Amino acid sequence: MADMGNMILDFYRDKKVFVTGHTGFKGAWLCTILRMAGAEVTGFALPPEELSLCRIIGLEEKITSVHGDIRDLEALRCAFEAAKPEIVLHLAAQPIVRESYRDPVGTYASNVMGTVHILECVRQSDCVRSFLNVTTDKVYQNRQWPWGYRETDVLNGFDPYANSKSCSELVTDSYRNSFFADKGVAVSTARAGNVIGGGDFAADRIIPDCIRAVRAGRPIQLRNPHSVRPYQHVLEPLSAYLLIAQRQHENSDLAGSYNVGPDSGGCLTTGALAELFCQAWGEGARWEHTGRQGPHEDAVLKLDCSKIGTVLGWRPRWDVERAVRETVDWTKAWMDGQNIPDYMERHIRGYFNEPV
Repeated sequence: MADMGNMILDFYRDKKVFVTGHTGFKGAWLCTILRMAGAEVTGFALPPEELSLCRIIGLEEKITSVHGDIRDLEALRCAFEAAKPEIVLHLAAQPIVRESYRDPVGTYASNVMGTVHILECVRQSDCVRSFLNVTTDKVYQNRQWPWGYRETDVLNGFDPYANSKSCSELVTDSYRNSFFADKGVAVSTARAGNVIGGGDFAADRIIPDCIRAVRAGRPIQLRNPHSVRPYQHVLEPLSAYLLIAQRQHENSDLAGSYNVGPDSGGCLTTGALAELFCQAWGEGARWEHTGRQGPHEDAVLKLDCSKIGTVLGWRPRWDVERAVRETVDWTKAWMDGQNIPDYMERHIRGYFNEPV
């Protein structure tokens, strides 16, 4: 299956693609892949943070970039009508669990009404053929099972972030059934596990927190080192998103909901992930358990990703050790002042050419 990556890239040549959230970490990587594939990309998102992957790689000079708030329907509609996309990838969100406790209203507004707004733009369009809503592995009602959740399990996230994404799933399903069944628009959702990779500077995420600690010469502080999560490199879910959007564009019967995550070896404790990071970073990096408790966090969360493998033939390429190593290498390349756009393009091509 070594050719699947090139088949994905070839499909997007000259396609008009609309990406919400392009100034975020995952969005910047995604738009880089699409631009390399020869797609005509329009991004809609809030302006990037001062320290962001989007700014580091100069993304906004390479695509059509529109600054706007997904909660502003009229601004979104204006950008959407100008772009006239054939494919829509919806990534814009408030993505941080702890922030959702601090600002639940803003989280629901972005993650629920933002989904309504982009779907309303698709509903009023006559050019969109494929729509993908990116949600999260946290949409499921977590019963602390030691096995992975399947796409047919109950949706009912606990915290405001997870619950808002569960609501986003329901909104998407309602629009699919109410408006798109007879309109020729294929609609899917993708529920991805925890993502790591170079260029993520967000607060309250494990790898960025590790990087900030070691750069400051401090031990890494872990609140819940025993929590089990599925971890994967950012290129893994992005390749899956592109494949889902492609395959449902070609055959609308393939539209639906897909879990996207690592093999079972990629499900590990936060402490084990931090240990992998310390080994990859070197220089005496170490972590410690703070003993402090924050807001509720599920102890165990795993995904059963057999559906996307069986239906679409998608498989992860990089294990978690490789994912951590690639993240550390990217970070040290950036710290050393290397040409990060060239660095990323080499790694993207290597990933898509690597056999599954």
